[in-house]
Amino acid sequence: MEKQQSAQLAEKIDEILDQLITVEGNPFSVPTSTPIELVDNDQLDAVQEQFRTGAMSLGWDPTTAQVVIEAYPITDVDADDNDESLDEDGANEPEVLLVRMPVGTARAFAKRTREVVGAGRPTCPLCGYPIDADGHICTLPEV
Repeated sequence: MEKQQSAQLAEKIDEILDQLITVEGNPFSVPTSTPIELVDNDQLDAVQEQFRTGAMSLGWDPTTAQVVIEAYPITDVDADDNDESLDEDGANEPEVLLVRMPVGTARAFAKRTREVVGAGRPTCPLCGYPIDADGHICTLPEV
């Protein structure tokens, strides 16, 4: 997942939770901040990339009181090839990463994500690519 996607996801998770707090008669106990027992300041582990995230969806499941995230990989399949790539039983359907988080965990995830994104390299205001500590060659598109 790219830095911008992570930042946007954290922002939208907080928006969903903040909206739930304002719903009259809301039966869910939604924390306004990260519950202390869910604060995560541990060192991050290196992970092996399984796929690059393209489209994502974010929602709320009231039956389980969980925030639901679906992340779909970027694919190289053309729209014309799409129909041919699916079997009758749907065996070749695209993979999806499905994450379900209770409200407290979702608050903690959003907080930790903002911290990690904020600790990363700054973004160039002109081209949007990260600025390295040893400099940056801006790759503005030709106009």
